[in-house]
Amino acid sequence: MTRKSKVEIGSDNIFADLGLPDAGPHFLKAQIVAEIYRLATAKKLTQVQVGKRLAISQPEVSRMFKGHFREYSIERLMEFLTGFDRDVEIVVRPHKKSGKTGRITFKGGREAA
Repeated sequence: MTRKSKVEIGSDNIFADLGLPDAGPHFLKAQIVAEIYRLATAKKLTQVQVGKRLAISQPEVSRMFKGHFREYSIERLMEFLTGFDRDVEIVVRPHKKSGKTGRITFKGGREAA
């Protein structure tokens, strides 16, 4: 007996695909937190050490790394990146398709931590 599965191609934003509120900002936050986690892992830092860099407690770091970061603003998360000796740039340019709504994207640094 063969069972057919229905497969749907999603967008770039899983939160939007799931119909969650504030999907765009939440996806951006998730990308920033993933970069913070990548940097912390590359430097082999403990959660206590990460907390000291970000001026938050170890339990807050743990919650953030487990996906509980709605309490942080995008601005605050960008400030966290600066705690890892990262510059954060905001670049505004025309959208590729005239007349379409622009978008916000995140590009993390892949160079050595």
